[in-house]
Amino acid sequence: MIGNAVRVMRIATGEEADDVQDDGKNAAAKELGSKGGKKRAANMSPERRAEIAKKAAAKRWAK
Repeated sequence: MIGNAVRVMRIATGEEADDVQDDGKNAAAKELGSKGGKKRAANMSPERRAEIAKKAAAKRWAK
């Protein structure tokens, strides 16, 4: 844990380069995917959204 803190400090001060690792996913697909839920919710009626939310809450609390 301390080693990670030292590395973050070195990256912040510019002593070490920040090597960002690619997760292998297409950036355009990730962007479109993040918009999908919002677009789906906007096209849904408030009653349908409430129905889905109630079902999700019941599933969460059923454990």
